[in-house]
Amino acid sequence: MSLPVLSVASELFPLIKTGGLADVAGALPGALAAQGIATRSLIPGYPRVLRALEAAEPVLELGTLFGGPARLLAAQAAGLDLLVLDAPHLFDRDGGPYSGPDGQDWPDNPQRFAALAQVAARLGQGALPAFVPEVIHAHDWQAGLVPAYVHYWEGRKPGTVFTVHNLAFQGQCDASLLAELSLPPQAYSIHGVEYYGAIGFLKAGLKLADRITTVSPTYAAEIRTEAGGMGLDGLLRDRAGALSGILNGIDTDIWNPASDPALPAPYSAEALHAREASRRALRSRLGLQEGREAPLLGIVSRLSWQKGMDAVLEALPALLGHGMQLAVLGAGDRALEDGLERAAAANPGRIGLHLGYNEGLAHLIQGGCDALLVPSRFEPCGLTQLCALRYGALPVVARVGGLADTVIDANEMALAAGVGTGIQFSHASRDALEAALGRLMSLWQDRQAWERVQRNGMACDVSWARPARHYATLYRAVAPG
Repeated sequence: MSLPVLSVASELFPLIKTGGLADVAGALPGALAAQGIATRSLIPGYPRVLRALEAAEPVLELGTLFGGPARLLAAQAAGLDLLVLDAPHLFDRDGGPYSGPDGQDWPDNPQRFAALAQVAARLGQGALPAFVPEVIHAHDWQAGLVPAYVHYWEGRKPGTVFTVHNLAFQGQCDASLLAELSLPPQAYSIHGVEYYGAIGFLKAGLKLADRITTVSPTYAAEIRTEAGGMGLDGLLRDRAGALSGILNGIDTDIWNPASDPALPAPYSAEALHAREASRRALRSRLGLQEGREAPLLGIVSRLSWQKGMDAVLEALPALLGHGMQLAVLGAGDRALEDGLERAAAANPGRIGLHLGYNEGLAHLIQGGCDALLVPSRFEPCGLTQLCALRYGALPVVARVGGLADTVIDANEMALAAGVGTGIQFSHASRDALEAALGRLMSLWQDRQAWERVQRNGMACDVSWARPARHYATLYRAVAPG
């Protein structure tokens, strides 16, 4: 018999995406079906989501919710079973999921995402008899109040699992909103939602969920340290027995070089020569010169300090000195965007830059670059390096979080044993990155060893099958009765 689970997330690929959370929320339900888990996903009714619904049926009138009428729609889209919170006064607006066209956070974000959490808790209580979840899986701060409502409200109590995709985003609001958010007075304590004099959405989830997961074992260890805990390390150490790290996967149907429509020609580990068509197409698209004397490097990333993009700028002279080229796709901090624009203008044909996001170009970079740079200062899991492994691009990664867990450094011993899949370096700094580029260039000059590392990476299981088994075990452990 299938176990009914409600997944609660503020974004979900392919309907709406700002980062890896959407990829996880979109891919995990399908993988869980093979484990006997029947997942329905609760998401906000943003305009982009409502337009994408293949069929939508009102199934629950929710009355007035934070100043306006709300209802729940049951729908299908992209092969997913959805429950969509249709509350136009909260979600029908231009801009992104969390901020307006001016880039500023919506001032009513506490109410918007408390509404999402409240609806999840009501479903857990049995508000929709046709679907009563045994477990609610809440993702990131936007769903952080779900365990709080389940804990403090009267009624049926499903099991709760809370996943942290990035501890840096914590979701805090003024303590004066406690009653407005339908939290009882006793919730405002160190044992509840109180966090340094405010209400902490993320803190609530970490404190009150039955189980906590994060998206790699190394990140689960890092966040229990003062250096990596971002103010929450003490709480996470206290809850270490409830915390586990489960590596993310990627959708290996979407990310498949043998059938990817974004690539000019399919290829596989047995036909690596066919990658050359993608390399040529990538160079043509970003205005890079032809040549094979050195690797073509790729970056698909948010352009931020966390992602180590300042170290990339500092290491550009060394990168270019090796004869390497660089293809960059991303957006983020204005200063880093400006720095990359200046570098691209000063090095035409050697640095190609696309500011913004383009899914097709992301696939082409993975298929056409020789190596992918991921020099993050911290990285809960990372998905781009998993795509690189799948596509035969050698990941060059900082030894943090999920990057450390998913890439085997191709050092001398690993090469001798035939197990290396990429290059690791110690941390996001100019010196460390320059040393990694030197190692990469040495490997490049041994074509037989390079192709062996490519094939090792392509043989890795980066699918959701193994993570789904871990989640299914966790759900069954917390389901009531």
